[in-house]
Amino acid sequence: MLIDEPIFKLLKQAINKDGWLELPAFGNSMFPYIQTEDICRFSPCHPSELKKGDVVLFKLKTGQLIAHRLVKKQIINYQHVFILKGDTNLGFDKPIEEGQILGKLVSVKKQHLHLSPEHLMVRFWGGLILTFPVLSGVLRKYLNRKLKLQYK
Repeated sequence: MLIDEPIFKLLKQAINKDGWLELPAFGNSMFPYIQTEDICRFSPCHPSELKKGDVVLFKLKTGQLIAHRLVKKQIINYQHVFILKGDTNLGFDKPIEEGQILGKLVSVKKQHLHLSPEHLMVRFWGGLILTFPVLSGVLRKYLNRKLKLQYK
Protein backbone atom coordinates (compact mmCIF):
# COMPACT_ATOMS: atom_id res chain seq x y z
CA MET A 1 0.00 0.00 0.00
CA LEU A 2 1.41 3.38 -0.98
CA ILE A 3 0.84 6.35 1.29
CA ASP A 4 2.18 9.89 1.44
CA GLU A 5 3.45 11.74 4.51
CA PRO A 6 0.08 13.39 5.43
CA ILE A 7 -1.64 9.95 5.37
CA PHE A 8 1.19 8.48 7.47
CA LYS A 9 0.70 11.26 10.05
CA LEU A 10 -3.05 10.64 10.02
CA LEU A 11 -2.53 6.90 10.60
CA LYS A 12 -0.07 7.70 13.39
CA GLN A 13 -2.65 9.97 15.07
CA ALA A 14 -5.37 7.30 14.68
CA ILE A 15 -3.29 4.48 16.15
CA ASN A 16 -2.20 6.65 19.08
CA LYS A 17 -5.75 7.93 19.73
CA ASP A 18 -7.60 4.62 19.39
CA GLY A 19 -4.85 2.32 20.65
CA TRP A 20 -5.00 0.17 17.53
CA LEU A 21 -5.23 0.19 13.76
CA GLU A 22 -6.60 -2.62 11.57
CA LEU A 23 -5.46 -3.07 7.99
CA PRO A 24 -6.03 -5.83 5.43
CA ALA A 25 -2.92 -7.72 4.38
CA PHE A 26 -1.76 -7.71 0.81
CA GLY A 27 1.11 -9.75 -0.62
CA ASN A 28 2.93 -12.86 0.47
CA SER A 29 6.12 -11.64 2.13
CA MET A 30 4.93 -12.90 5.55
CA PHE A 31 3.44 -16.20 4.30
CA PRO A 32 2.15 -18.40 5.90
CA TYR A 33 1.69 -16.33 9.09
CA ILE A 34 0.04 -13.43 7.28
CA GLN A 35 -1.74 -13.91 3.97
CA THR A 36 -3.66 -11.65 1.61
CA GLU A 37 -7.05 -10.64 3.05
CA ASP A 38 -6.06 -11.40 6.66
CA ILE A 39 -6.89 -8.46 8.92
CA CYS A 40 -3.87 -7.29 10.87
CA ARG A 41 -4.25 -5.29 14.06
CA PHE A 42 -1.37 -3.08 15.10
CA SER A 43 -0.90 -1.17 18.33
CA PRO A 44 1.29 1.85 18.93
CA CYS A 45 4.67 1.13 20.42
CA HIS A 46 7.82 2.93 21.34
CA PRO A 47 10.66 1.68 19.12
CA SER A 48 12.78 0.88 22.20
CA GLU A 49 10.14 -1.70 23.25
CA LEU A 50 10.48 -3.69 20.03
CA LYS A 51 12.27 -7.01 20.25
CA LYS A 52 13.66 -9.48 17.77
CA GLY A 53 10.82 -11.37 16.11
CA ASP A 54 8.16 -8.65 16.47
CA VAL A 55 6.24 -7.83 13.30
CA VAL A 56 6.51 -4.09 12.73
CA LEU A 57 4.34 -1.83 10.57
CA PHE A 58 6.47 0.84 8.93
CA LYS A 59 6.64 3.21 5.99
CA LEU A 60 9.47 3.11 3.51
CA LYS A 61 10.80 6.42 2.26
CA THR A 62 9.20 5.50 -1.08
CA GLY A 63 5.78 5.61 0.66
CA GLN A 64 5.14 1.88 0.81
CA LEU A 65 3.45 0.66 4.02
CA ILE A 66 4.87 -2.71 5.05
CA ALA A 67 4.72 -5.15 7.97
CA HIS A 68 7.86 -7.27 8.36
CA ARG A 69 9.66 -9.10 11.13
CA LEU A 70 12.32 -7.32 13.20
CA VAL A 71 15.62 -9.13 12.81
CA LYS A 72 17.86 -6.80 14.79
CA LYS A 73 18.48 -3.27 16.04
CA GLN A 74 21.72 -1.53 15.14
CA ILE A 75 23.47 1.78 15.50
CA ILE A 76 24.64 3.19 12.18
CA ASN A 77 26.25 6.64 12.08
CA TYR A 78 25.26 7.21 15.73
CA GLN A 79 21.60 6.56 14.93
CA HIS A 80 19.37 3.68 16.02
CA VAL A 81 18.08 1.75 13.01
CA PHE A 82 15.97 -1.36 12.63
CA ILE A 83 16.67 -4.26 10.28
CA LEU A 84 13.52 -6.03 9.12
CA LYS A 85 12.70 -8.83 6.72
CA GLY A 86 9.64 -10.51 5.28
CA ASP A 87 9.49 -14.20 6.20
CA THR A 88 9.59 -15.25 2.53
CA ASN A 89 11.98 -12.54 1.36
CA LEU A 90 15.52 -13.60 0.57
CA GLY A 91 17.12 -10.33 1.68
CA PHE A 92 16.71 -7.75 4.39
CA ASP A 93 14.83 -4.49 3.93
CA LYS A 94 16.85 -1.27 3.95
CA PRO A 95 17.39 -0.14 7.56
CA ILE A 96 14.59 2.06 8.87
CA GLU A 97 14.63 4.82 11.46
CA GLU A 98 12.37 5.24 14.48
CA GLY A 99 10.23 7.85 12.72
CA GLN A 100 9.21 5.36 10.04
CA ILE A 101 7.59 2.98 12.54
CA LEU A 102 3.82 3.07 12.89
CA GLY A 103 3.16 0.17 15.26
CA LYS A 104 3.61 -3.47 16.11
CA LEU A 105 1.40 -6.43 15.21
CA VAL A 106 -0.87 -7.60 18.04
CA SER A 107 -3.20 -9.95 16.16
CA VAL A 108 -4.03 -11.50 12.81
CA LYS A 109 -7.65 -12.24 11.99
CA LYS A 110 -7.97 -15.05 9.49
CA GLN A 111 -11.31 -16.43 8.27
CA HIS A 112 -12.30 -18.16 11.52
CA LEU A 113 -9.16 -17.74 13.55
CA HIS A 114 -7.52 -14.99 15.59
CA LEU A 115 -3.77 -15.32 16.18
CA SER A 116 -1.74 -13.23 18.58
CA PRO A 117 2.07 -13.04 18.64
CA GLU A 118 1.94 -14.92 21.96
CA HIS A 119 0.20 -17.94 20.40
CA LEU A 120 2.46 -20.99 20.68
CA MET A 121 2.48 -21.74 16.94
CA VAL A 122 3.17 -18.09 16.06
CA ARG A 123 6.10 -17.93 18.51
CA PHE A 124 7.40 -21.25 17.20
CA TRP A 125 7.17 -20.05 13.58
CA GLY A 126 8.90 -16.75 14.36
CA GLY A 127 11.75 -18.54 16.11
CA LEU A 128 12.05 -21.05 13.29
CA ILE A 129 12.20 -18.45 10.52
CA LEU A 130 14.79 -16.37 12.41
CA THR A 131 16.94 -19.38 13.30
CA PHE A 132 16.84 -21.05 9.88
CA PRO A 133 16.89 -18.32 7.20
CA VAL A 134 17.05 -21.02 4.52
CA LEU A 135 13.31 -21.51 5.15
CA SER A 136 12.70 -18.15 3.44
CA GLY A 137 14.15 -19.56 0.23
CA VAL A 138 12.06 -22.73 0.49
CA LEU A 139 8.88 -20.69 1.04
CA ARG A 140 9.74 -18.30 -1.80
CA LYS A 141 10.29 -21.25 -4.14
CA TYR A 142 6.94 -22.75 -3.08
CA LEU A 143 5.09 -19.46 -3.65
CA ASN A 144 6.72 -18.87 -7.04
CA ARG A 145 5.75 -22.38 -8.11
CA LYS A 146 2.19 -21.90 -6.84
CA LEU A 147 1.87 -18.62 -8.77
CA LYS A 148 3.28 -20.20 -11.89
CA LEU A 149 0.68 -22.99 -11.71
CA GLN A 150 -2.14 -20.45 -11.19
CA TYR A 151 -1.31 -18.62 -14.39
CA LYS A 152 -0.96 -21.67 -16.65
